[in-house]
Amino acid sequence: MSELINFDEKSIKTWSLIGSRATFGMVSLDLAKNVKDLMILTCDVSTSAGLDRFRKSFPEKYLDVGIAEQNLIGIAAGLSSTGYNVFTTTFAPFQTMRCCEQIKVNLGYMKKKINMVGLASGLVLGNLGYTHCCIEDISVIRSIPNIAILSPADCTETVKAIEASLSYKSSVYIRLTGSQNNPIVYKNDYNYEIGKLIELKSGKDITIFSTGTMVYESLEAEKILKSQGISCSVIDVHTIKPIDSVAIVELSKKSKLFVSVEEHSIVGGLGSAIAEVNSSVNSSPEHLIIGVPDKYEISGDYGYVKEMYGLSSKLIAKKIFDKYKTL
Repeated sequence: MSELINFDEKSIKTWSLIGSRATFGMVSLDLAKNVKDLMILTCDVSTSAGLDRFRKSFPEKYLDVGIAEQNLIGIAAGLSSTGYNVFTTTFAPFQTMRCCEQIKVNLGYMKKKINMVGLASGLVLGNLGYTHCCIEDISVIRSIPNIAILSPADCTETVKAIEASLSYKSSVYIRLTGSQNNPIVYKNDYNYEIGKLIELKSGKDITIFSTGTMVYESLEAEKILKSQGISCSVIDVHTIKPIDSVAIVELSKKSKLFVSVEEHSIVGGLGSAIAEVNSSVNSSPEHLIIGVPDKYEISGDYGYVKEMYGLSSKLIAKKIFDKYKTL
């Protein structure tokens, strides 16, 4: 349970209403009061990250380096080496890929401890095209040692991930998906541990592993499949790296089919991480990977793009039902 932040009904509803980006900014105000030597660095995104109040209230804990992501990581690494608890944040493609070499060298190789927050990952910025949509960040960061990857299911879990990252042993990348009016998965405070998946529903036929916004969609898909006589477990894989391989192996013993659902490319993301574990299991279940195809399509409104890729609950349920009929 949380020691720094109050998880009451009002807060959870407010976080959901404002979305994960603004939730990060709102929670930063609580962290500033409780976390010694906190520093938040941005690349000209104080408003987008919900940090305007933080910037004005705690100017000594805030640094805007401008649109210079490589410098962002270098400066953050320097502050970390002198004892600061550092968060960096900008939009997800720029937080991960524009400064990938600096992340590799400073965080992966030199093991400087930084907490990176990738804003608006996935498809939510669909109207801006694939320069701003980010469907590659998990696969990129997953290939670099010494960095954990967190993908919160909702805004409540966003807060849990931010808090947990402070005391985690290595650097952390927190991938924020979804928009305002973010559906609530967790209505109360709960036990959250980096590296330990959470079973939200227990079933005997299919195990649905989901992450980010797709956790809620998978829970809705489970209801549809239940009405069709198919029993599904729904798993919140909030930690992509380190993946909870022990739990995945145990779930493989009771499942006729594995399904992974993610708002990310089907290459290198959650599906790939689970498949790597599943490949070591004797008589492992078949695995259906649902996500964004390995190509850049036309962009557009968030809801439209998710529907185009089959990432709504109805289409997820249909894909799972069609696959299950072939077993």
